[in-house]
Amino acid sequence: MTDSEYMHLALDQARAAALRGEVPVGALVVLEDRIIGASGNRTITDCDPTAHAEVVALREAAQKTGNHRLNGAALYVTIEPCAMCAGALVQARIARLIYGADDQKGGAIRTCLQVLDVPALNHRVEVTSGVLAGESVQLLQSFFSARR
Repeated sequence: MTDSEYMHLALDQARAAALRGEVPVGALVVLEDRIIGASGNRTITDCDPTAHAEVVALREAAQKTGNHRLNGAALYVTIEPCAMCAGALVQARIARLIYGADDQKGGAIRTCLQVLDVPALNHRVEVTSGVLAGESVQLLQSFFSARR
């Protein structure tokens, strides 16, 4: 599958999160062309401030593989990860991050911070941004417009 095809599946996870009343962010972990983790945001559902889509998907992937290191895996997420999630990518040894829209208020990859670019880190993550960014932004804008 292509990056766009995987991102469409991440958007499906985001839509499911929105139906639960969560901020619509979705994530997938892919290893060797197989989805090994998938989730939308679950912070409200789980009453857990760390239950961002990325973290929940990484947890599932680690459980499925039986390893906290996800060497060679890619993470697809609909919006630029925050600092916590960027740190989790390093800890999990994710090879590639593919995300949709930049997050002007909390993005920690390119926008507000550049966590993955810190020279002292012991792992590097390849980053591709802007994949289906318009759809990701539209989903978030629709969600927040309905709440106002």
